[in-house]
Amino acid sequence: MKLDDDFNSSYEKGKFQTTITAVAVIAIVTVIVFVLILNADSVKRTASSTKTASIISEIASIGSDDTSGEVVDDHVPLSTLHPEDLDFYEMYHETSESVSVSEEEPAEVEEDPATDGKHTLVVMPDGTEEWVSISKYITKNIYDYTNLSDLDGIKEYTYNNRVVSAFGVDVSKDQGYIDYVKLQKAGVDFVMIRVGARGYSSGQITIDDYFEDNIRRASSAGLDIGVYFLSQAITEEEAEEEAELVIEKIKDYKLIYPVAFVMEYTEGDTARVEALNKNEKSMVARAFLKKIEEAGYKPIVYGTKAWLIKYIELNKVVSDFDVWLSEEADMPTYPYEFTMWQYNKKGSISGISGDVSFNLSFVDYSLR
Repeated sequence: MKLDDDFNSSYEKGKFQTTITAVAVIAIVTVIVFVLILNADSVKRTASSTKTASIISEIASIGSDDTSGEVVDDHVPLSTLHPEDLDFYEMYHETSESVSVSEEEPAEVEEDPATDGKHTLVVMPDGTEEWVSISKYITKNIYDYTNLSDLDGIKEYTYNNRVVSAFGVDVSKDQGYIDYVKLQKAGVDFVMIRVGARGYSSGQITIDDYFEDNIRRASSAGLDIGVYFLSQAITEEEAEEEAELVIEKIKDYKLIYPVAFVMEYTEGDTARVEALNKNEKSMVARAFLKKIEEAGYKPIVYGTKAWLIKYIELNKVVSDFDVWLSEEADMPTYPYEFTMWQYNKKGSISGISGDVSFNLSFVDYSLR
């Protein structure tokens, strides 16, 4: 029997669309599988090829003609496929994760405090050493130590080929009788004379036995004069008491160099000031120095590198006052500003029979 032309046309269109759909599905699946296969390792690639082919064959049969020429229902299940046949998705997932590259962070290089320019070595009174960070909030000194020279133990500092320093000694009753004329001829420019001290245990104030004689004869010899006091004050009131005593003792003499506050520990015994913390020692020092300044004299704080850096709070002291550094070395290692440097405690010079401390002043106090 001959079919109607409309029926034939409709049938041919349906058949054509079904074929196109099947081809498109096959093409998409083929591309996906090809990408997955590229991402799989060679072993899995070989093992999964058979499964992939069978899956493509199953999917390709959807929507295609069967042997009888009838259209296959789009909703026919893939009864021959099993969950394990779809493990190529799992394979792709595993491969994707394995692609990640492990990147180790570079290990931090620990800087050497001896060469990083950010630390300074402090030797404590018991001989132990400690690298201490250099504060960026405290003014640094700008001395060029290539301009330091030494002739028979007497140091000079030059600037623009001109000597700008002064050489001095600090004295007390420990030096006994001093010939200041010989000192002046030996090249001494100034002397720092001890006024007195407070007992490190008793707390009693005493005047140095040789103070009056030293300051009178040093002035007569034409030497510039500065003085110092050994403090063991444990309160600001005691520090002011010490300063007032010094002011009273020096009022009849002309001082060019500063009045120094000296606080030290005692070897082999316990000093009063050891009970103070850093802040308390700093406040005691400030009380003395402020009192001296108010009387019209130039105050200065004396200390070793360890004492200045570890035992007081520098920002509370040196921001307003000069520093007299005690550091026995060929050149100072103290990083902050200072104006005077005690560099040798066992110097020998004409006019003094025993040891005496040598000092270099980097500034001309007669101009200050």
